[in-house]
Amino acid sequence: VSTQSTWASCKLGIDQRYPSELNDKALTVIVFGASGDLAKKKTFPALFELYCQGLLPQHTTIVGYARSQMTHDHFLEQISARFGPEKECSRKDQFLKLCHYVSGQYNEEASFTNLASELKRLEGHSKGPEANRVFYFALPPSVFTPVAKMIRAVVMSDSGFNRMIVEKPFGKDLASAQALASELGALFTEKQIYRIDHYLGKEMVQNLLSMRFANKVFSNLWSHENISNVQITFKEPFGTDGRGGYFDQFGIIRDIIQNHLLQILTLVAMEKPKTLSADAIRDEKVQVLRCVRKIDLAECVLGQYTKAADGTGEGYLDDPTVPAGSTTPTFATMVLRIDNDRWQGVPFIMKAGKALDMRKTEVRIQFKNEILPFKEDAYRNELVLRVQPEEAVYLKLMTKLPGLNSLSKLVQTELDLAYGTRYKDLDLPDAYEGLIYDVLCGEQGNFVRSDELVEAWKIFTPLLHRIESDKQPPIPYAFGSRGPKQADELARRVGYTRQGNYQWQAPHTPISPLI
Repeated sequence: VSTQSTWASCKLGIDQRYPSELNDKALTVIVFGASGDLAKKKTFPALFELYCQGLLPQHTTIVGYARSQMTHDHFLEQISARFGPEKECSRKDQFLKLCHYVSGQYNEEASFTNLASELKRLEGHSKGPEANRVFYFALPPSVFTPVAKMIRAVVMSDSGFNRMIVEKPFGKDLASAQALASELGALFTEKQIYRIDHYLGKEMVQNLLSMRFANKVFSNLWSHENISNVQITFKEPFGTDGRGGYFDQFGIIRDIIQNHLLQILTLVAMEKPKTLSADAIRDEKVQVLRCVRKIDLAECVLGQYTKAADGTGEGYLDDPTVPAGSTTPTFATMVLRIDNDRWQGVPFIMKAGKALDMRKTEVRIQFKNEILPFKEDAYRNELVLRVQPEEAVYLKLMTKLPGLNSLSKLVQTELDLAYGTRYKDLDLPDAYEGLIYDVLCGEQGNFVRSDELVEAWKIFTPLLHRIESDKQPPIPYAFGSRGPKQADELARRVGYTRQGNYQWQAPHTPISPLI
């Protein structure tokens, strides 16, 4: 095994690069919406990184498809603009030789017949007539079904696997999600559909399973008997940046909470799966979702950002692409409650917002008070999984103040696993890299199953319809603030207690690598 492939395996935490049988046939990755932002910012850079790590099969071809008319050279220039500058130019040039562009319509059979002919030509040059195909839908949902129908009718491989990567949003409510699932389900099997939520590709989100079920220390602690509340938080320090017209169709609940944060909740709250198979894990996630109580609007705080107090930072309604007078929330805090034996009475506080004071995604599990003998001097323990930035796991706990005659004096500190210092020279893969790699390997555990999607929409659809019918103006909050103060008040009301002034600081001095 080459040094490059060995490092690639270590980097992604895998034992082999990919199933060896993938080299027996050509592999073609077709990216629909290839001229759009998602493809240029995420899809093609992820494919390039996989190539640089030796994680694409030997006979790989990448084809971009979009309505835009552009030359081959312009296409290559567009997709390579966000490749890492530290990569060798030779690697970049070699990768771009694998890439091709086809222009066509999304609902026109002649366009897809042309695409099918081009795929056969390219695959014949690469390996031979037999080929596996991956179809990446970097598309708006309005064209999912037309494209899927054309793929089914004209472009499917008849000599290898066919796998569809579908990006969110998966509908806007329960009815639209069920309709989309039905339309795709009539064309492809569940084993062929990979609904991508890129948070499921993030290192710390995937680490939740390992943390919970590979450490006996957590087994008896992980329930309402010891846990007071769970906070799952997403914060961005920027607004819509001219894309408010698109965001306004969805709002912060659909954009972040109903998918990304809810997926994290299922991993925090699920029961132990019998195996690590995709269906065993997703079965337990579905069971948790079925136990989530209807969300009470009285336990929700909705906000919309305005200019900062000093006049800086554009307000949401100042974005010319946002409809005048829009009541779409850019911030939401809400309480989810799980009615089962493990979590009865534990509030899950979900918080997401744009134009806040920092960039952060984290899970904060706050334990109940320890009463005697230190009474109120013993602050609550907190287990925090920091998803981004600066991935870390730390446990806030109380220790004796160092020194003489200080037995009764406590100080708050932490046990800390900061990835940047513990794993020297670690280069964590981007979420899209790991998820595309999973698709190549046929691993569906980090993708959303259709019944999981339906249960998620059952939780949020009544709340969303109520908010949209009431059209209650959201609470204004200043750009760069923590959000509406009512959100902090809600968290305190349902049980969260902020104690002490201690704050975790990310270490910046790497230590020696693991032995």
